[in-house]
Amino acid sequence: MSRAFDAIIIGAGQAGPPLAGRLSAAGMTVAVVERHLVGGTCVNDGCMPTKALVASAYAAHMARRAADFGVAVDGDVSVDMTRIRARRETISGNARNGVEKWLAGMEHCTLFRGHARFESPTSVRVDDELLTSDRIFINVGARALVPDMPGVHDVPTLNNTGILDLDVLPPHLVVIGGSYIGLEFAQMYRRFGSQVTVVEKGPRLVSREDPDVSDAIRGILEAEGIDVRTEAECIHFTPQGDQVEVGLHCGNDPALMATHVLLAVGRVPNTDDLGLDAAGITVDKRGYIEVDDQLRTNVPGIWAMGDCNGKGAFTHTSYNDFEIVAANLLDNDPRKVSDRLSVYALYIDPPLGRVGMSETQARASGRKVLVGKRPMTRVGRAVEKSETQGFMKVVVDAETKSILGAAILGTGGDEAIHGIIDIMSAGAPYTTLQRTVHIHPTVSELIPTVLGDLKPLE
Repeated sequence: MSRAFDAIIIGAGQAGPPLAGRLSAAGMTVAVVERHLVGGTCVNDGCMPTKALVASAYAAHMARRAADFGVAVDGDVSVDMTRIRARRETISGNARNGVEKWLAGMEHCTLFRGHARFESPTSVRVDDELLTSDRIFINVGARALVPDMPGVHDVPTLNNTGILDLDVLPPHLVVIGGSYIGLEFAQMYRRFGSQVTVVEKGPRLVSREDPDVSDAIRGILEAEGIDVRTEAECIHFTPQGDQVEVGLHCGNDPALMATHVLLAVGRVPNTDDLGLDAAGITVDKRGYIEVDDQLRTNVPGIWAMGDCNGKGAFTHTSYNDFEIVAANLLDNDPRKVSDRLSVYALYIDPPLGRVGMSETQARASGRKVLVGKRPMTRVGRAVEKSETQGFMKVVVDAETKSILGAAILGTGGDEAIHGIIDIMSAGAPYTTLQRTVHIHPTVSELIPTVLGDLKPLE
């Protein structure tokens, strides 16, 4: 059986449903194909469920700190992992149901449940049905990477999806990977009450950040009792009864004994089983679909959006991919990926908000650079909340006065960073933000102060 559509969207993640909505509203018939859960990574095993867990962990952390605020809590603080999991499932489930209802309400949209595979540049098979269209949009996301480490297939391990299903508290959780996903789970499970060890092959955590940011993050985690092991050059695994022996080095150094192991060492695109060869679609050596500045593949009439195109690994970049495709296709608005600022956050507590260049990147660019920095101990809002860990830093081009990038590691950093993002997006000089009146008491109000104290790089 063959059915023709004006557009086919493979994957119902963050870019797929809104694009289906725009195309459907334009009068096009749209087929959306989803082989697993509508909503993609963010709704089902990414942003929403993990931030729900972060919120539960924060509640436990603040309950233990109640006396610091003059609040008495009788007895020890304990967590109920079954209830925490149920809360997480409810939040994800409600969001997923909302997306499903949204798709169902689109007048010209049909949702197909199954695995899509290309049979030609204009046809996709889903089980027994052949769907055809001159416009096909790939939005299949990515999954956790299983690293090529000795013994990794001989022991039970968790990834960012599997750990969400835990309803027990791991006595000792060993996290392999000292970057964004791993550190979020490390801190939350430490706050739930687990012993936690983070193992990182490199010399420092979150290596894409400046050394001062990495050092501060390590200090925050270690202050909560998380054991951090960097420069683990020979990570390997050996089963030991109901536990896992995690070796860190090539010699005979003592190994860790873990009850649970979380692998958080990167992601791989879900492109290996789509039959891309049948459509002639080009991928790079890591499996990411190659696209141009408007997210078109090398095959006319086929686009790739979201994590699978290697242009971003976040919900906000996936959604922006939809906006770029829709603007070019429907609005005669030539938007480009290269116009997008690099923005993201690390959701440990306190969070890290980031935009643009790091100080290290600015140094390497050869520009004349100014840097302003302020510890959160000198931010009134942080002092009032007794959350003074971290700092804010802004990097500016001394000649053009444009903001090159910023990092805010501290309470509210993930929100305060947006004032800088907006100024950078508008192309305004840093003096515009410096002269803007901000509300007191907030974290954002100190950004103009930082900009007023810019100094040349040493």
